[in-house]
Formats: sequence, structure tokens, C-alpha cells
Amino acid sequence: MPMEPAPDLSAMSLAEVARAVAEQRLPPVEQWNPQHCGDSEMRIARDGTWYHQGSPIGRPAMVRLFSTILRREPDGGYVLVTPVEKLAIAVEDAPFVAVAMKADGEGPDAKLAFQLNTGDLVNAGPEHLLRFAQGEDGPRPYLHVRGGLEALVARSVYYELAERALASEGSSPGVWSDGAFFPLAAA
Repeated sequence: MPMEPAPDLSAMSLAEVARAVAEQRLPPVEQWNPQHCGDSEMRIARDGTWYHQGSPIGRPAMVRLFSTILRREPDGGYVLVTPVEKLAIAVEDAPFVAVAMKADGEGPDAKLAFQLNTGDLVNAGPEHLLRFAQGEDGPRPYLHVRGGLEALVARSVYYELAERALASEGSSPGVWSDGAFFPLAAA
């Protein structure tokens, strides 16, 4: 089954983004529980690059396909899972990177949509929380994608978030999306 091309976030309205998010169909990886079969010899680098046996995977469609069968295990590890196979995959930081953001509205009425390095779209809100952690190189924002999987928000997108937070009124800087407030401070 061929993968659909990644949507162009910049050309979409937030209503179109919401429709696209609602139409996303992912395999039911949370329902699959095969025996652990070994190591996939794959790694997702901190910058979101996927590697197999030390070489980058150069086909974006292949990365998108693998990303649909990625699951976070209760012990915090990551696996690629199908109905008959479960293989470990190394993840250096977060398995996804939020590479673009589209914003509409202000304050509690604001909506923020993110595009991941895999082309997937995620609307921040009560089900897709933004959190800010303190890293060695400064704040590290993360967006919950699904099932314990997160996206590291790219530095350029973080600057957009910070600009919105500093422009907003309120006692502590933060951003709103879909009725949820996310303080900019690291937890």
C-alpha cells in the first residue's frame, strides 16, 4: 500500500488541518502483542533522522511507514511492532521532530497545529500536550503525539512559540491551544 505524500502545512487552513488529523488512520499497534523477536538494528537520532545498520534511511516514504508501527513500551523502550513481530529500536531523544507550526487566534481561543518530520499533523491541546523540559542547551519543548510518543519541537518552531508566549497577556509566559494553557517554563 503506497503512502500518501506529506501534506503542506503552510498551504492548509487550521480547519483543513483538523480534518486531516481526524482522517489519519494508523495501525492498531496498541492491540498487537507478539513475542519480542530481537533488535531492528535501527536508530532514530536526536535530529529525527532514521538509521538502519548505521546508514540513514533516505526514502521519506519508508520512514513514514516505519513511524506508523512505532510504539512506546511500558518500560519506556521503543519497538516496531506488527501482528507477528516486535523489534527494538533505539531512540536518542524523541522519535519525532515538530518541524513546522501554524497558529490561529489568541488567548484561550488559539489553536496550534504542528507538522512532524514524518509529515504527520498534530493539533496541540488537552489530548496532545506541550511540555517544556530543561536541557543542557536550554529549554526543550516536546509535543505529545500518541501513545507515549513525543516530538521534540525544533528550535525554530520553539522560537515561534516563545514569541507567541511573550506577546500574550498574563502573569506567566505560555501559549494556548484548543482551550489548554501550556506554560513556557520547564517543569
